[in-house]
Amino acid sequence: MHGFTSIPTSVYWAISAVTTVGFGDLVPKTDLGRAIASVMMLLGWGILAVPTGIISAEISQQRRSSRTCAGCLAGDHEQSARFCKSCGSKLPGT
Repeated sequence: MHGFTSIPTSVYWAISAVTTVGFGDLVPKTDLGRAIASVMMLLGWGILAVPTGIISAEISQQRRSSRTCAGCLAGDHEQSARFCKSCGSKLPGT
């Protein structure tokens, strides 16, 4: 065997690899230590990586749906707007 002596040990190494924490020089030796480390890795991933992706996708969607006036190049018009709030020109797509 190459370090995978039990299912809990295998799960710990899988979580460590998936969360890209890496193997490092110091690793927990007991099942309890591996369980705590696994929970901390997944918690850190859930708190940082997942919300960052959600927020980035929302910002990207907002930029794509922004409407810009062809006359004065003013942006941030509401989706239901038919005319520019700055110059009064008709907005494209209406």
